[in-house]
Amino acid sequence: MIKNKLAKIDIAKDLSSISGYSLALSKHLIDDVLSIILQEIKKGNFILKNIGTFKLIAKAERQGRNPKTNVPYIIESRKSLSFSPSKKLINNLKHN
Repeated sequence: MIKNKLAKIDIAKDLSSISGYSLALSKHLIDDVLSIILQEIKKGNFILKNIGTFKLIAKAERQGRNPKTNVPYIIESRKSLSFSPSKKLINNLKHN
């Protein structure tokens, strides 16, 4: 069975085994990196060189409907995240 989901603990275990760091330190490193990325995304577009661009999108309030009952309702405005992979990442995936 192929595992389609990757948890932070899986990344921390891999980092720990590759680098020789303790699992606890690896968890802290992963949390710190993700925290930095999140802070940068909140400021606006965030470009991670050779990986891609994260964009924070503000979606406006709009009319929606329940598909089962056709009852209309308002979908509140919200923020969403968009990711565009870099050309280098796409080419790397094509050749592997």
